[in-house]
Amino acid sequence: MIWAWLLNSVAVFATAKILPGVEIKNFWSAIVVAALLAIVNTFLTPILQFIALPVSILTLGLFALVINTLMIMLVDALVEGFKIKNFWWALLFGIVMSLVSGILFRVF
Repeated sequence: MIWAWLLNSVAVFATAKILPGVEIKNFWSAIVVAALLAIVNTFLTPILQFIALPVSILTLGLFALVINTLMIMLVDALVEGFKIKNFWWALLFGIVMSLVSGILFRVF
């Protein structure tokens, strides 16, 4: 579990350095962001996905990207050293971070 947290922290940090619309203060902030994203995705995201199930069905599951983006924006509001410019940068951050995290988990 700690290994996954560390790899996700590296993914957050690397993604923030790749995207110009996302700023991260230091690696410690990336560790906090990864932890909060894990907590939010464990407890809050399933509830929101259940509530938004009709909309998700109508959009063929694409509304899950909106929920994921909103969770990233929530973490942005909670962590002081992590800033995302707007909704679209948060959406792109979620997509790129998912790709970077997948690559890291395959390599390590």
